[in-house]
Amino acid sequence: MNQDLVVGLDAGGTRTRAVLAAADDGRVLGESTGGPGNAMTVPVPQLTDHLTEALAGVAPDAVRTRIAAVTGGFAGATAASEEDPGTRRARTALTGALTRLGIPADRVGVCSDIEAAFAAAPGTPADGLALVAGTGAVAMRITDRRATTTVDGDGWLLGDEGSGFWIGRSAVRAALRMADGRGRPTVLAGWVGRTLGLPVDVLPKGGIPSYDHGGAVPPPGTGAHPTGVPGWERARREDFRRHLLPAVMADPPIRLARFAPLVAEAAAEKDAVAETILSEAADHLLVAVRALEPRPGERIVATGGLLGPEGPLTALLAERLHSHGLSLDWVADGRPGAVALARLALLP
Repeated sequence: MNQDLVVGLDAGGTRTRAVLAAADDGRVLGESTGGPGNAMTVPVPQLTDHLTEALAGVAPDAVRTRIAAVTGGFAGATAASEEDPGTRRARTALTGALTRLGIPADRVGVCSDIEAAFAAAPGTPADGLALVAGTGAVAMRITDRRATTTVDGDGWLLGDEGSGFWIGRSAVRAALRMADGRGRPTVLAGWVGRTLGLPVDVLPKGGIPSYDHGGAVPPPGTGAHPTGVPGWERARREDFRRHLLPAVMADPPIRLARFAPLVAEAAAEKDAVAETILSEAADHLLVAVRALEPRPGERIVATGGLLGPEGPLTALLAERLHSHGLSLDWVADGRPGAVALARLALLP
């Protein structure tokens, strides 16, 4: 390797994270952050500013001329095609940021944040499957370190099934269905209402309802309250709905993902509705993986908060994958992968 420093970037929808590392052994020398780095949603001028911020924070003036390679893993980009709109935007912004800072890197690479996360697995694998389950959800087949097949990742309106958004939306739907009499009793109604700041007097009282008739709503006249919460009469339930719907609609739809932790907490307390939501989410992720036609024993590199060591879907999905001869190899994010790809770019 003809120089001794590389930079790896993990540019996501929330922030951009940069790592300065030694080219010979990947030893991390510094880290910094900048603004959002989604190549499809952040305009190129702002994306250039955010990348400049992250790069300037990790690479002081004295070392910039020693940076030989930079690789950025961007949400909204891909290494599979230089003609991809997100890839073009990312490369334009990254080149502009490097020029602005006087970083003369000979090798500048752009890939997706998922391709970078896949490369972050031990051994820097070149081929296999990647699965992301955080706010969104997507599965990819990676071949020669490039995404060749994509399943889902279609956004909150059309897809992202099994994601944090999907789980959060399911929680709010369960609350509404309980209130109008179509759904099973669940602690999620009260928890969602409190999170949204609804008036206390419209919320169901108490914790998890005291009965469960096999998932069915008891018929009128049986003596059990239709929601399983005595005192939560029809008028209060109507008020609950009237307050809840505007509170939800006031935020961007993706904000529904913030209710996913409530579902995990409720499931831990054995709330049957919450347990069902998580089970269905794991089923969706399994379907996405199976659509990639995995071979038994093939590596699945997973990332995202739902599949981490404490993730609410980790055990559920691992159990399902086991019956197909598959297992998960979790990584925290794409920063180590971006560094590894930058180092590989310097090989003869």
